[in-house]
Amino acid sequence: MAEQLTPETPEESEEQPIKQRKNGLYPGVSDELAENMKSGWADTELHGLEPIAQAAHTADRRAALSRRFPGERLVVPAGNLKTRSNDTEYSFRASTEYAYLTGDQTQDGVLVLEPKGDGHEATLYLLPRSDRENGEFWLDGQGELWVGRRHSLGEAEQLLGIPAKDVRELAAALKEATGPVRTVRGHDAGIEAALTDKVTAERDEELREFLSEARLVKDAFEVSELRKACDATARGFEDVVKVLDKAEATSERYIEGTFFLRARVEGNDIGYGSICAAGPHATTLHWVRNDGAVRPGELLLLDAGVETNELYTADVTRTLPINGTFSPLQRKIYDAVYEAQEAGIAAVKPGAPYRAFHDAAQRVLAEKLVEWGLFGDLDVEKVLELGLQRRWTLHGTGHMLGMDVHDCAAARTETYVAGDLEPGMCLTVEPGLYFQADDLTVPEEYRGIGVRIEDDILVTEDGNENLSASLPRRADEVEAWMARVKQG
Repeated sequence: MAEQLTPETPEESEEQPIKQRKNGLYPGVSDELAENMKSGWADTELHGLEPIAQAAHTADRRAALSRRFPGERLVVPAGNLKTRSNDTEYSFRASTEYAYLTGDQTQDGVLVLEPKGDGHEATLYLLPRSDRENGEFWLDGQGELWVGRRHSLGEAEQLLGIPAKDVRELAAALKEATGPVRTVRGHDAGIEAALTDKVTAERDEELREFLSEARLVKDAFEVSELRKACDATARGFEDVVKVLDKAEATSERYIEGTFFLRARVEGNDIGYGSICAAGPHATTLHWVRNDGAVRPGELLLLDAGVETNELYTADVTRTLPINGTFSPLQRKIYDAVYEAQEAGIAAVKPGAPYRAFHDAAQRVLAEKLVEWGLFGDLDVEKVLELGLQRRWTLHGTGHMLGMDVHDCAAARTETYVAGDLEPGMCLTVEPGLYFQADDLTVPEEYRGIGVRIEDDILVTEDGNENLSASLPRRADEVEAWMARVKQG
């Protein structure tokens, strides 16, 4: 990475809001160079821009938010860069609440809804173009010559359909503001500090809850993004199957890198840390170290999802025989999980209790474990009553999906897990069986086998649709698909 210049004198740096960096190759900036850099630049302002695809949807979402909190100022930040190490930062990802309401993804942005009449007036506070008079655009580590051009406030207004102002003026304005205020916490410490004597944790949590619950039912734009995410994810799984021989020669990291390439080419990123768990690592639910061996004869549990450029993610899992063929025992365990997933998917329909798909899948798994003699004389009903199957099923059978992989997490229990399914909801169905390598309560041949099958299911008016159905699930279909993909 290149090192940035620093102003020549302390006085000069005090006048310029520029983040300095020590130990640069150049000792400073001469007055002549500073003056030279102020001029000779073409006007690059963009005109006649079309609104982003979701602008009408974000307007509807803001209107619903306005109706819920009449007469209150609402402040929703995008968040700031976070330091990874020294002077390098993590890639920025705007807060879900902010991106959901605006369609914008830029750092430091803040949406403010000011009470006006019987509604609100929305203003988007953003960083404007880098200042060329004070040298910020080329001296600051976040100036445009370092990290790229950003939209002007006028351009942002055209694209997002929201009046825009300079975010650097917002903190002072908020300190002087009067009347009830709510904000989404945890994203922008500066905004929270400006509001510290105006907000309460309880009131702010109500705002967060509402924005979580608003995302339970997806609009048409969101459904189209989830379809796109699932389609790209399926292609990423095919990419992995094509290079399993290279992963065998290296490690799970080869699988991780292969899927990541697809995510970056077709989307913004991966939606969460990819789980590329081979062999006994498949029994660790969130194995993201991905540094283990990939061996023929064992299983690969690949849990990964592409996040689209509009920040909607898929969440898909397939358990694949690394050599292309399940052993008899692997197939027995895999088929049990497949049957459980089939029962879970069948339970996803409008009006059904949210927990129904989990209960259906768990019952099938309990029946299989009893059939295999793992509970002695206990019957299925007793096993389910005591929850004993959870030693090997471990986790819930699914969750809401959307802009967050575990979407709507702040929603109240009564509207989420204790609620009923509605058309437009999207959730995962992902039962699994996991026999730990050191589990002495199961036959030795079971130990180290982990299987999970996960798909993204949209609730429709008359049932459900599997958005990730292009990836095969039945054991024989998986084997045939792998053979076909490897042959090209």
